Amino acid sequence: MKTVTADQIREISGVDTRKCMKCGRCSASCPAYDEMDIRPHQFISYVQNGNIEPLMNSKSISKCLSCFACVERCPRNVKPAKVIEAVRVSVLRQRGETILSADEMPELLDENMPQQLLMSAFRKYKK
Repeated sequence: MKTVTADQIREISGVDTRKCMKCGRCSASCPAYDEMDIRPHQFISYVQNGNIEPLMNSKSISKCLSCFACVERCPRNVKPAKVIEAVRVSVLRQRGETILSADEMPELLDENMPQQLLMSAFRKYKK
């Protein structure tokens, strides 16, 4: 299995982790904070230090609600949720998992469901 690098996580997420000033506002605003073994601000530090393996094995990648509260609170526009999502995507790609196929999409459609929600779920659950 190919090892994921910090550069790959930065590329997938589009986040410049060097902008983080480690204030912790992202973690303080996270509604899933108590459920996470690695907090949003720690994800940024791990990527900065090139320590990706613990992130790949973290339960936090499935606990993140993708609510973007961390993104809204960050004074430096670092976007920790995008880093967490990049790690989640990397794990799914490594496992070769396809949890949701395009053929399954029509039965999930609901006229009241925002398209953004559907596309977000498709990106998360598709390799």
